[in-house]
Amino acid sequence: MERKTVQITPQQIAEQRAYCDAIKRYWQAQKRTPLAFVDTYGCQQNEADSEHLRGMLQDCGYAICDTEEGADVIVINTCAIREHAEQRVYGNVGALVHTKRRHEGQKIFLCGCMMGQPHAAERIKKSYRHVDGVFNPHQLWRFPELLSTVLTTGKRVFAVEDSAGVICEGLPTVRQNTLKAWVSIMYGCNNFCSYCIVPYVRGRERSRAPQDVIAEVRGLIAAGYKDITLLGQNVNSYGKDLPEPMDFSDLLAQLAELPGEFLLRFMTSHPRDAGKKLFDTMAKYPKIAKQLHLPFQSGSDRILKAMNRHYDSAHYRELIAYARQVMPELILTSDVIVGFPGETEADFSETLKLIADVRYDALFTFIFSPRKGTPAAEMDDPTPKAEKNARFDRLVALQDGISAELHHDYIGKTVRVLIDGKDGELLTSRTEGGRLVRIKGDEALIGTFADVIITDNTTWSLVGKLKKEGEHG
Repeated sequence: MERKTVQITPQQIAEQRAYCDAIKRYWQAQKRTPLAFVDTYGCQQNEADSEHLRGMLQDCGYAICDTEEGADVIVINTCAIREHAEQRVYGNVGALVHTKRRHEGQKIFLCGCMMGQPHAAERIKKSYRHVDGVFNPHQLWRFPELLSTVLTTGKRVFAVEDSAGVICEGLPTVRQNTLKAWVSIMYGCNNFCSYCIVPYVRGRERSRAPQDVIAEVRGLIAAGYKDITLLGQNVNSYGKDLPEPMDFSDLLAQLAELPGEFLLRFMTSHPRDAGKKLFDTMAKYPKIAKQLHLPFQSGSDRILKAMNRHYDSAHYRELIAYARQVMPELILTSDVIVGFPGETEADFSETLKLIADVRYDALFTFIFSPRKGTPAAEMDDPTPKAEKNARFDRLVALQDGISAELHHDYIGKTVRVLIDGKDGELLTSRTEGGRLVRIKGDEALIGTFADVIITDNTTWSLVGKLKKEGEHG
């Protein structure tokens, strides 16, 4: 297999636009506007990919709808990180047999990480005959061509060739939010954590050119976006593969110097590559949110080695200590896996100790899910499921208590928030650190920054009131 990143050329993009034009003429000849539904599973990178899918569909003449029923095209963007997500996809795809019967001519496509696994793509091909097309993340830029083939020939298409990955600039985008935007700065991963399928389905690390990232962010700011999140499987590896290498901290600094009122966030960081330069850059620029998502996965050095994480708990603690030294207001979140193969009660106790010592604002917690093709899937795993579930519950209870205490400490403080929507009669907003705050106020405030005094809390959110001029808090 070719392991060199492929740069999609402007000519190749122009060919895809020609397919879009042909599809649009196809529907114009039928004198109606077709409907398209894109359903997304998984991470923010998948959300960003789905924005490109909607953009391509719109260029093909489709109106974007919010349900499978009556859609002329359904695209399901899948996730392969955990077994539960895969089973949901199989169940929902199976149910589409009925919607397709009710809507003659409906076309169904599956894409995303799950379709980067040969066994999953083959299962769809053999057992889900109502699915018209399958393509993996490397082939996403070819979607107009694949759709055209299905529409004009009536034949199924499977674009699942393995690849190191591509870089494709110039794809259309339809964003679902007018305030918050995802910006992919790189794709793929080189870390090969023993439990993770991502390097196998998304390819090797490849960075977008800095001028392309800066141009996209500049355009978002001009369009009124206020909360911009930079995406990568490991953003700290950004730039290592560029002809003229630059690191993530340098890119972050250039973006933070752009004019306008906005906040920059990023995810995800890997502890092996995060360091003082990154934290100093975050501390220096007011437009970089003082929020860090730094997955630790386990507090046990033995388990971290088995996970192929390339750091130990002492190094992780040093990173957190320095980050908090230069950013005392830092909001810290993380990922943790419970029940990795061979995890003992002693190993799990080390994880609980790390959580108790660090005191995260929130955690994303998961029970180990074996992924076919990864080293961890072949490891001996003697711990009963019931014991893993019990450990998971203990961990969640510990973190819920910490989160509630930390949120309670906000009461009486003034925080700056971006007001981003409504929840019933209340406005919703987010602090710089990403904490949800509900407040009373006029809908006209949506899209603005405001100072809020915190008056109450729950385990997972805050309640506040708009601060009046001259009011203390």
